[in-house]
Amino acid sequence: MRQRVIIMPPFMLRPRSFCLAVLLLGNSTAFVHAAEPICKPAPVIPEKGTDVAGEADDPPRDPDDQRVEISSDKAGMSTDGNAKLEGNVRVRQGAREIRANEVEYDSKDNAFKVTGGMEFRDPMLRAKGEGGTYSAENGANFNRAEFELVDRAARGSADALRMSPEGVIDLEGVTFTTCPITDPAWRLRADRITLDTRTQIGTGHDTRVEFKGVPILYMPWMSFPLGTERKSGFLFPSIGHTTRSGLQVAVPYYWNIAPNLDLTFEPFYYGRRGIDLAGDFRYLTENQRGAVQFNVLPDDQLMNDRRSRIHIEHVAELPNDFRLTIDAEDVSDSEYFEDFAQGPEGTSVAFVERLATLSYRDEHWRVAGEFQHFQTIDTELTEFERPYARVPRLVAGADYGWGPGGRVRYGFDSELVNFDRAEGVTGWRMDVAPTAELELGGPGLFVRPGVSLRHTQYKLEDNAPGTEESPSRTLPIASLDAGLQFERPSGSKGSRVITLEPRMLYLYAPFREQSELPLFDTALPDLNLVQLFRTNRYVGADRVSDANQVSMGVTSRMLDAGDGTQFLAATLGQTYYFETPRVTLPGEVARTSPRSDFVAQLALTAYKDWNVDLGLQWDPSEERTERAQARLQYKPGDEQVINVGYRLQRDSLEQAEVSSAWPIGQQWSAFGRFTYSIRDNSALERFAGFEYRACCWRLRFVGRRFVSSRTGEQDTGFYLQLELNGLASVGSAADAFLTDAIRGYSRTDSRGQIRE
Repeated sequence: MRQRVIIMPPFMLRPRSFCLAVLLLGNSTAFVHAAEPICKPAPVIPEKGTDVAGEADDPPRDPDDQRVEISSDKAGMSTDGNAKLEGNVRVRQGAREIRANEVEYDSKDNAFKVTGGMEFRDPMLRAKGEGGTYSAENGANFNRAEFELVDRAARGSADALRMSPEGVIDLEGVTFTTCPITDPAWRLRADRITLDTRTQIGTGHDTRVEFKGVPILYMPWMSFPLGTERKSGFLFPSIGHTTRSGLQVAVPYYWNIAPNLDLTFEPFYYGRRGIDLAGDFRYLTENQRGAVQFNVLPDDQLMNDRRSRIHIEHVAELPNDFRLTIDAEDVSDSEYFEDFAQGPEGTSVAFVERLATLSYRDEHWRVAGEFQHFQTIDTELTEFERPYARVPRLVAGADYGWGPGGRVRYGFDSELVNFDRAEGVTGWRMDVAPTAELELGGPGLFVRPGVSLRHTQYKLEDNAPGTEESPSRTLPIASLDAGLQFERPSGSKGSRVITLEPRMLYLYAPFREQSELPLFDTALPDLNLVQLFRTNRYVGADRVSDANQVSMGVTSRMLDAGDGTQFLAATLGQTYYFETPRVTLPGEVARTSPRSDFVAQLALTAYKDWNVDLGLQWDPSEERTERAQARLQYKPGDEQVINVGYRLQRDSLEQAEVSSAWPIGQQWSAFGRFTYSIRDNSALERFAGFEYRACCWRLRFVGRRFVSSRTGEQDTGFYLQLELNGLASVGSAADAFLTDAIRGYSRTDSRGQIRE
């Protein structure tokens, strides 16, 4: 007959009763963060409901319940208070439980001794061992223990496991893995590991990582977090190779300085260059946040010079709605990005910016003061082609409403800038534009007539002889913006909505002669649907286009009637000139046609697994395409995507691109990208790779070759990455650029969650 005793504090000894002291079992937790693998391995410890007693489990107990419940098939007690329990012994306290077949209780030492097999369970850890001892004063000792982490697919064994009443766990002769029992592809071995569940910190001594029985990493000492908290310690090294820099090996160290401060220090060894001392310092306070990234290569053996880079980002939220923003970067030389970039996107850098801004914004006002400077990377640019520094730039604007519903909107935009450069004209520019607008309309209709007066004044230095030192320009601008929106149900049972959205903008601005004005920061942007409905076809205040024109556009969409998801959007637009614009930039061809180029865009989204994006700029007078873009994507899953693209810009570029990431079979995946310049008849970038994914590890190999978009030089790199589920990766982050290089690709982890 099975016996059960429940003990409640305070303990009350009754005559001829079976009474045992409370056994305080320390909290336990996982000592390694282990991502759950794709295939769920069989557990080391049987699940509840299959215990040795074959008895159904009791309902869950409150973890804070300190009552001790003891049950066994047979119990005997001597006159000195010692007891012997036999047959399916079970000691339960709160959410913790010990099971064994034979337990002896020593009343003098208030301790338990287990002979033979035993099991231990709590919410985080399950373990079984070959006997051990327990006491409230000294904690628990297990012999030859096997353990597993309950909420993660991770398991291991230890020659000895000791657990103190304070929750400190010592393991000796430890092995650990996230692999299934039948195929332990990788193991972590350590002479000793200590887990402090109070501070959530673990430490290991003489730790080795083995893959397929081959040691790949050794650390005499390591420290790691037991929970989600950050913890100082070495991270796994990264490995790669490029033709430009040779072998690349990095050994990063993470320093958790404080809860709001950390530093990742990453010495990087280049086989052909030397050692690069790189790091990333981050900070976060209630009102400030920022980062400092740095690289210092004291002696580049190829360049025989010191190489460096620093990038500072800082945002401070100041009192009274003020904000300070700093974004500044500096490199040691013009070839830095050529030598250390990982793709053509890095080699195309022509300038790096240094910007500091102090701004204020509330419901009606926006004010900012900034200093902006550039470091020119492309040395082939002449002094006259380099951008101006704006030191300082002051901007202010306001927006108010008046009348019922604030339908009358009025305000202004203004700017005061000092443009500085080593060569060419420099000086100050003031630009002020008060505006007023009336907002009319209702459901499905808007009408916005508006007027503004724009005045620009200069104070110049080093200007050309015979030109004014203080030229100015003033002109009024009038506009009428109006639009409609029609909707009708479509599809079966009205599940779709089709819209028709025509829009018209009439714009008038008289001609002002501006050829004598300098050009500090003004350019003609590409024509698109946004530019079609702006009141100035230039960006920057040095030129304001004369206009007597009307822009017409129409958009049609197909939406889901339930949640508004867009399936299809098509837009057409064009500008008609009543008077041909006369203002031009130097080198700009004056327009003679009464119509602008024709712009069109088609976007097909959310149609099964297909996405299509088409764009066209067509010159009707010359009957030729100025710009075109076509992108087709098939994406049935996060890691299943095929992209085909084409880009054309007349007299500039014509490129085609194919990229894909796709599983091949159950465990293999392949990915690649090929970008080809049709205009130059040459490949710009090629990379390809494969990945093998098992239950508890994955191996990825990538080869990449690209052409510098600035110098035309080529570089080739090879990257190998071994990822062990539950531990860090060994090898360079070969997939770090995949989400950027392959449009629509989203890497998922072994639990099926998208990794950003």
